[in-house]
Amino acid sequence: LRGADPQGAALRALRPRAMRVNQNTALRGEKVTLVPYTSAHVRRYHEWMQSEELQRLTASEALSLEQEYEMQRSWRDDADKCTFIVLDTEQWCEQARGDEDCMVGDVNLFLTDTEDPTLGEIEIMIAEPSYRGRGFGKEATLMMMSYGVTDLGITKFEAKIGQENEASICMFKKLHFKEVSVNSVFQEVTLRLDISDQERQWLLDQTKHVKRKSYMEVKLAAGGPET
Repeated sequence: LRGADPQGAALRALRPRAMRVNQNTALRGEKVTLVPYTSAHVRRYHEWMQSEELQRLTASEALSLEQEYEMQRSWRDDADKCTFIVLDTEQWCEQARGDEDCMVGDVNLFLTDTEDPTLGEIEIMIAEPSYRGRGFGKEATLMMMSYGVTDLGITKFEAKIGQENEASICMFKKLHFKEVSVNSVFQEVTLRLDISDQERQWLLDQTKHVKRKSYMEVKLAAGGPET
């Protein structure tokens, strides 16, 4: 999932709307803050992805550090992906620590349907074990969904999750997703949520506490941005 993009350039040619729209956006919630994925985050991310457990849960393969830097650059420029790094808000804001010291995971949106730019596939990874089961993934997912609806024009979400990842499946069902199919070959469950007016209002209510900031201004204040 991290590297596979079988339709590649053809998809990008069909989508003039670049996902770099979030490159200067920081979203601060109660537990998590979402920031764009920059080169400053790559080394920590690379350390996470050496974990066989995370490779299995994310259907990923281990990359070299240089490949990980190249992946970050390609994702930054890709018109079909929107990625935020998930930070611990308390550590990041109250203790004024650098991003790399506060990273707990990432959350992504993929535009996978060339016929329907309003459909977004969402993924959440809480890589730090000590942060799992504490509501960090739930808040990050809600924040990304809200951002997708308000900024990217998403009206339908899908989540594809390994059958063994019961905690993630349960979380998405609590966020009103419904199971629509099971792929026995890939051992994967697909869940879906269509954003009706009622669901949109519920989502906005769930994220009304979120504060939007200029990521560049925040990083300049902390000593300078990385790209």
